[in-house]
Amino acid sequence: MNRSRSGVGPRLLIAGLAVLFACLGAGRAHAEDGHDLWLRYHALAAAPAGIDTRQAVQLVAGQGSPTAKAASGELVRGLGGLLGKTPELSGTVSRDGALIIGTPASSPVVAGLHLDTRELGREGYLIKSVVVNGHPATAIVGNDDIGVLYGSFRFLRLLQTGHPATGLDLRDRPQVKLRVLDHWDNLDGSVERGYAGASIWDWWKLPGYLDPRYTDYARANASIGINGTVLNNVNADPLVLTPAYLKKVAALAGVFRPWGIRVYLSARFSAPIEIGGLKTADPLDPAVRQWWRDKADEIYRVIPDFGGFLVKANSEGQPGPQDYHRTHADGANMLADALAPHGGIVMWRAFVYSEHDLDDRTKQAYNEFKPLDGAFRDNVLLQVKNGPLDFQPREPFSPLFGAMPKTPLMMEFQITKEYLGFATHLVYLGPLWEEVLRADTYAKGKGSTVAKVVDGQLDGHTLTGMAGVANIGTDRDWSGSVFDQANWYAFGRLAWDPTQSARAIADDWARMTFTPDDAVAKPIVGMMMASREAAVDYMTPLGLAHLMGAGHHYGPAPWDDSLPRADWNPVYYHRADKNGIGFDRTRKGSDAVDQYAPPVAAEFNSLKSTPDAYLLWFHHLPWDYRMRSGRTLWDELVMHYSHGVDEVKQMRATWKSLDGRIDAQRYAQTAAFLAIQQNEAQWWRDASIAYWQSLNHLPLPAGYAPPAHTLDYYKSLSFPYAPGH
Repeated sequence: MNRSRSGVGPRLLIAGLAVLFACLGAGRAHAEDGHDLWLRYHALAAAPAGIDTRQAVQLVAGQGSPTAKAASGELVRGLGGLLGKTPELSGTVSRDGALIIGTPASSPVVAGLHLDTRELGREGYLIKSVVVNGHPATAIVGNDDIGVLYGSFRFLRLLQTGHPATGLDLRDRPQVKLRVLDHWDNLDGSVERGYAGASIWDWWKLPGYLDPRYTDYARANASIGINGTVLNNVNADPLVLTPAYLKKVAALAGVFRPWGIRVYLSARFSAPIEIGGLKTADPLDPAVRQWWRDKADEIYRVIPDFGGFLVKANSEGQPGPQDYHRTHADGANMLADALAPHGGIVMWRAFVYSEHDLDDRTKQAYNEFKPLDGAFRDNVLLQVKNGPLDFQPREPFSPLFGAMPKTPLMMEFQITKEYLGFATHLVYLGPLWEEVLRADTYAKGKGSTVAKVVDGQLDGHTLTGMAGVANIGTDRDWSGSVFDQANWYAFGRLAWDPTQSARAIADDWARMTFTPDDAVAKPIVGMMMASREAAVDYMTPLGLAHLMGAGHHYGPAPWDDSLPRADWNPVYYHRADKNGIGFDRTRKGSDAVDQYAPPVAAEFNSLKSTPDAYLLWFHHLPWDYRMRSGRTLWDELVMHYSHGVDEVKQMRATWKSLDGRIDAQRYAQTAAFLAIQQNEAQWWRDASIAYWQSLNHLPLPAGYAPPAHTLDYYKSLSFPYAPGH
């Protein structure tokens, strides 16, 4: 990463699979590199209640599919590491503490328990303390082997996080059907908005060589319930649909299949022209429709469980149906019709904004898609970003959620931190996603949360989904830093159940990734939970947005007006001048507020009720506007910028207090990255204040230090080699 005067973060190169089962000794923990993620399975300091480590656990496993073998293999691996003894495989329960896994169809022992599995569905599971042949035991049961696999990971999580293994009676099933990672990986190995090295897919060596990390990847995803992966960038290369690449995709699908993961591909809308020899890609042209039907038949011959297509169309220069004066529904339905005989689905992205539409950019997706509600086929999901702009540190929820009751909407979150400091800033995204999912759309009255739109409850949809733009690369620690792994983990947990607590997820992750010791886990969780608000403060406080450097999106550039499109420039979004700052989206401005349900529109339209967090998103205000705190808007902005820097300083202090309690390698990397983050938070604060002062000519409030450099200095910084661009 080119840090130009701001510090350089280390890059770790992946070298292959090396799972370590090392016990924690006295003093500093065993050195680690982060490759094991949250599946470390290091020996517990004490055996959980209900497990006698004087003898190995008896594992009674049902026979059958590769997925069943994956489940039993994971328990052997996990219990062997956590308890220090490899489980003994057995066909019957002959002593206390046995672990029974399987389905009623695959295991006579499970069938004999007569457990009620009717509401578990295919992917659900139950974990229950039972008695068999007079012996207390634990049963992990599902209707399908994939449910057993998910249940096995859940049982290991319980042990890793310090829960007892007695008195168990857990039932769980996913609330969202499709839980998918979107890889913005290109066929040349580069990753758009990737900050953890190159793409993990080695297309050149596929299908002949299957890197062991592909299995590690599938295993990690299965552990958090992810069941789909889109292998290639939404800015798609049509070559991925050619026979040579389909063989490569099929090889990956074979690795992922035992772990319950289907593969999907981003399809380029103009592929019939570029690889099919046609003169048009018009979705209503019979030859084009036939080409896609034939292509779908070809794909399913090679990959029988292929998931379907993700499509970015008529957005940022990508081809689409509007090139032929057709609608998004026309394009999506053509592809859906081709996939339908095979059970495939289309995920059609709603991230659109036209260079010919001069209206407020945040209104454009709603304007294009709201009129199409009910026009899409049953196997189409509309994939909508969490906010109406573009993965900003904070945005209000997209008004499309709740506005299209006849169309299933699939949430799109960005796990990779394009606008949040790349890999070196510690920013836990769980609170951001929880904030969005708990937001109330009021579409059908109070309680119509975004989560209820996404999981289908609100409008009765059974086809539901959540996608996360992946932050995975070839770095040894997968995500560019240990703490960025938490965002991958949190996405999977929230995709399984969008009502979960970001704090509870962080607590599980910290205990699994570092140690279940409260003295370590609790301070780490405290850092994580404060980190997102800190980033908002030092980057885009009080509802400001899109102030990052153009193109690479690294660092502050609120002054930038250099790009040919107005809505690519930061000045478009803050509209600051000597008199005030903010984008007026009230009824007196762009009227974006009226894309929301009336109660939400009324809240955002009024200065009295708009939360401070969204103030400048919806209102243009004078610098001396009096805030609820009693401070002027200018003083409040300066306070927030400074508070963000102070929070990062506190995070560094907290981490320093854990020196000696964390293994050397991960401790050192995080300490270095926190130092980078503090320097860059200060840079954000100082550069932003310097620019605003150049417009308003106001003094800083008493007690606040001036920027370290002149505005010209900050404007002079250049980052041509920022990663992921």
